[in-house]
Amino acid sequence: MDFQYNSTVLIIFDLTSFSMNYRHQIDYILFETWEELEDQDRQLVHAARGTCENAYAPYSKFSVGAAALLSNGDVILGNNQENVAYPSGLCAERVALFYAGANFPKEYVNTLCIVAKGELLPYDQLLSPCGGCRQVMLETENRQHRPMRVVLVSQNMRTIVFHSAADLLPFAFGTNQ
Repeated sequence: MDFQYNSTVLIIFDLTSFSMNYRHQIDYILFETWEELEDQDRQLVHAARGTCENAYAPYSKFSVGAAALLSNGDVILGNNQENVAYPSGLCAERVALFYAGANFPKEYVNTLCIVAKGELLPYDQLLSPCGGCRQVMLETENRQHRPMRVVLVSQNMRTIVFHSAADLLPFAFGTNQ
């Protein structure tokens, strides 16, 4: 893993109107390519890439695939499903997490891997989930009372691994942060 970077970003929010300072630390690992990941994570990337091919994205032309590794070893797949009535579609992350919650309520999600392809994002830009998916990921983490690793694989293969979904959504709605 010659190209692994351990990174910590310290974000300082100055909320002077409230006379307080808030510090939020984000820990993640950045890889030049997903091929540097451990075997189990590489298998999740393969699964997410496979289901990405089955996404229904005729409007955005941006296909997303998600693979959720459960505590029992099962892998749940999801891909984005668009609809001409825009709010009726679902993102890949929510498809996978809602399916896991509905069908495996006693299992927790260890890792959620997300991949995407299409022209919506520049080829070399790091992939990032939408705000709604971040909230659902955090709710999943809160419900299971344990962190969920998040693996984001960009189109150019650069990969970022977060140790917790909470790192993706400071000031989340309905949390005790």
